[in-house]
Amino acid sequence: MNLPRQRYEETFVLNLGPQHPATHGVLRIKVTMDGEYVIKAEPVLGYIHRMHEKIAEQGNFAQFMPYTARMDYLHALAFNHGYCLVVERAAGIEVPERAEYIRVITVELNRIASHLLWWAAFLLDLGGFTPLLYAFDDREQILDLLERTTGSRLTYCYFRFGGVCNDIDDEFISGTRTFIDRLRKRLPVMYHSLVTGNIILIKRIKDIGIISTEQCRRYGASGPVARGSGIDFDVRKHEPYSIYPELDFDIPVYNEGDSMARYMVRMDEIEQSLRIIEQALDKLPDGPIMAKVPKNLRPEAGTCYAAVETARGSLGHRLLCNGDRNPYRLKLRSPTFSNLSLFAEVAEGMMIADVLAFLGSLDLVIPEIDR
Repeated sequence: MNLPRQRYEETFVLNLGPQHPATHGVLRIKVTMDGEYVIKAEPVLGYIHRMHEKIAEQGNFAQFMPYTARMDYLHALAFNHGYCLVVERAAGIEVPERAEYIRVITVELNRIASHLLWWAAFLLDLGGFTPLLYAFDDREQILDLLERTTGSRLTYCYFRFGGVCNDIDDEFISGTRTFIDRLRKRLPVMYHSLVTGNIILIKRIKDIGIISTEQCRRYGASGPVARGSGIDFDVRKHEPYSIYPELDFDIPVYNEGDSMARYMVRMDEIEQSLRIIEQALDKLPDGPIMAKVPKNLRPEAGTCYAAVETARGSLGHRLLCNGDRNPYRLKLRSPTFSNLSLFAEVAEGMMIADVLAFLGSLDLVIPEIDR
């Protein structure tokens, strides 16, 4: 969007955050305004920096596992998975097949929970309160299922090098199948009829915050942000890991690049995650849930990389080992950091109300950036 030809002589600076509800955490955006139009937007990070990568170097490999959930607390199991994956590759650990299926089932349930919370918060930013009640009602069902198996409802430490710490039982399986049927019935009515097709929502987010394919590539955007701009890339399909190659699911892609396209990608991903979970339950094999892993893990010296697909995009772990009991260096590639980086360029020239809608469509989790 271009700025109006007639410019005001005076500008002012508006601070969004670090406690503003629309920033979804301790993110500060310094916005230079010309009336209601944004001249310049500067994201300011660092308000919640906790030195996670440095902490990884201080203890042994297993001691860092609880910290992974504190970065993306909305899709914590994907961060568990990513860290396990890179350490297992470095140490040559083979994960039992049943454990791989359990990992995928729980990660995809957690992905749906993350998308539901984003949906609720995004619509709340736009002035709609009722959808939040529906989303949290469904999300509560997922949290109950995950709590039964993992012992937690938000920041999970469920995965282990070589498997998972607890098996799933018949009650979890039947409860998950019941939830799948429930959400499939509610999606067309309570989500799409009430919200997706609502003319107020369409007017607020359609053709707003358009991100080009070139901008996504330049900033390294991934996940629903990139797929909403026509980039057909999902780590689960294009850099396969775990048992995803054995499952049939689609990658939603929209070419419009606006906030509505990003909205539709996430709504479609909920349906695809239901497909993945259902297939994984149908194919769930018997067997152990943990491999035999040395108590004091010491991978050979070298470098290893692994990536997983979180609810916000591609999460990468670069692990450098020197043969010791703790990582010499662990570097995380945060999807939210890259997705936020393009915000300043795209927001320039937009009205402040549209900026908030655009910001919400990015689905930012700030502790993942300030790690």
